[in-house]
Parts: sequence; C-alpha cells; structure tokens
Amino acid sequence: MLEVSYLAKDQLQLADQVLSDYHLAPSFRTTNILLDPSSHLKALLAIVRRDYAKRQWVCQRCNHARNKVLQYLGSVREEAPLHDQVMAWLFAAGITTHILLVAGLRNPTVRTRYMAVRELLADYGHLDFHGSLLELLGVAGMSRDRAGRHLATLTDIFDRATHTIKTPFPFATDVSEEARPMTIDGSLEMIERGYYREAMFWIAVSHCRCQKVILRDASLEMTQTFRDNYRELVRDLGVPSPKEVQRRSAEVERILPRVCQVAEAIIAANHEIEK
Repeated sequence: MLEVSYLAKDQLQLADQVLSDYHLAPSFRTTNILLDPSSHLKALLAIVRRDYAKRQWVCQRCNHARNKVLQYLGSVREEAPLHDQVMAWLFAAGITTHILLVAGLRNPTVRTRYMAVRELLADYGHLDFHGSLLELLGVAGMSRDRAGRHLATLTDIFDRATHTIKTPFPFATDVSEEARPMTIDGSLEMIERGYYREAMFWIAVSHCRCQKVILRDASLEMTQTFRDNYRELVRDLGVPSPKEVQRRSAEVERILPRVCQVAEAIIAANHEIEK
C-alpha cells in the first residue's frame, strides 16, 4: 500500500533540513526510492542515513518536536469551536511522546504513539513516567469498558461522517471508508490487547474530526444526536469547556521541561547514538 503525500521542493534541498526535521528524517532513514530522475534524493538519502544517529541531529529533532508542542499550545483559541480547541490540546499533549521517541531513535508514530512510548520508557527504565503522560492526556484512570464505549460511539459517528462530509479540511481523509480499518479496527485491536488507555488518543482525535464534519455538513437532527456523545468524551478527558482546555494546556507546558529531561536521559543511555 502506498500512502501518498506531497512536499514543497524547498523542504528537501539540504540534508541538514531533513536531519533536523523529526517528521522527515525517519522516512529517509528507512525508505526506498521509486523514482529519482535527478538523483538528488539518492544523494540526500545517503547523507541522512549516515548522520541520522549523530547526537547533534537527534537533539535538534527533539527540539523540533518540543517546538511543535508549543505551536499547538499557541494555536488554542478560546473563540474557536470546542472540538478545534480540544484537537489542538490533544496534539500538544500527544507530541510529548514524540520528543521521547525521537530521543530513542524510535518511529514517532501517529495512532499508536502512546503504545510505542510505553515500550520505549520500559526499555530505558522510565516506565513510571508513562503514567504522567497518560495523566496529561486525561486517561490515566480510564477503564477498558469506558474506552470501549467511546470507541462504540466513535464508530457510529465515524460511519455517518464518512457519508456526510462535503467541506474539505486538513486531514479530512482520516474520516473516510479507507481510513476505517486503521481508526476503528486498529483502535479495537489496541483495546483488546490491553492498551485501552493508549488507544484513547486516536479515538479522541478521530471523534473531534467527526464532530467537525457533523457540525459543518450534517442536518441539525444529526448534530443533536451526536452532541451528547462528544460531551461525554470531553468530560471524561477533563476538557468539557474552553476554560478547562486552557487549564489543561498549561499543564502540558509545565511538564515539558520534565519530558525533555527524560529525553536527555534516554539519549545519554542510547548506545546507538553517535557523538
């Protein structure tokens, strides 16, 4: 399967640009080139693979992820719809896992980031910090049954939203029949494996995106039908209002130095990282 996207040519001009970008660099570490008439990508690939594990670039990528957290926090606007505010907060909290995964030379995955960071923290003797990350997300006390309920309500709204969506928005393809196996089936698999709290990140993100679709493109009747389910979700996460989103965003900012300390400890202990 090919997951197709596009980038501005300027983003791939210099190896330094790629090496310092925590989104791009992992792809160049493991990728295979299908077509490269100018051979520019081939040369870029060789440099990135050579320097990927050097400490200076690992630290720069961690800093890139840290700055992304701050960007999302800065994008929380009290006048925006609640689902947009919650989405910005979710990604601000969620990217704290990426700082750590980058430090461990692990893939900063999207949907399964909390499962991946749990494994990383266990490997480096910091498993107790995983609880802090789950607390930050508002799911530390989430039960398996409750996570299953949120997935069930997401499944209903997701299936409705895929047939309702008309207005385009960034990442709208995540609300589609093609995305269903990852969003719905993938979340169910995580819950069944015991990672029900870790599954809540993508369940919540997907519910926010579906809420955007329903509010923009659905009938008033459908909007009212799914409103209570979304309110249950944000109440369980501890972000039922703009005021609470602001408070929880401040918590993300406060924990950021501690996240960076753990990342530094992982870098120091990681024998794959070169001087």
